[in-house]
Amino acid sequence: MTKLKLGPIENDKPVKVTREFPATLFRDLQLYGRLLAEPGQPPTEPEKLIVPMLERFLATDRAFQKARRAAG
Repeated sequence: MTKLKLGPIENDKPVKVTREFPATLFRDLQLYGRLLAEPGQPPTEPEKLIVPMLERFLATDRAFQKARRAAG
């Protein structure tokens, strides 16, 4: 299995957001969802990947964390 940065996606109450993505990014999200799925399970939908990916990005961005602490 591929070692991915994201772990299992929690089933959480969604908030509707409408956003357009480049087709290449959407295809990459689809592939990521297939790679993230356990064998025999359906792929994770791209829409469910966006929030965990953004959370992970923000949590690992040192400059953002430093600015966040400085902002109080």
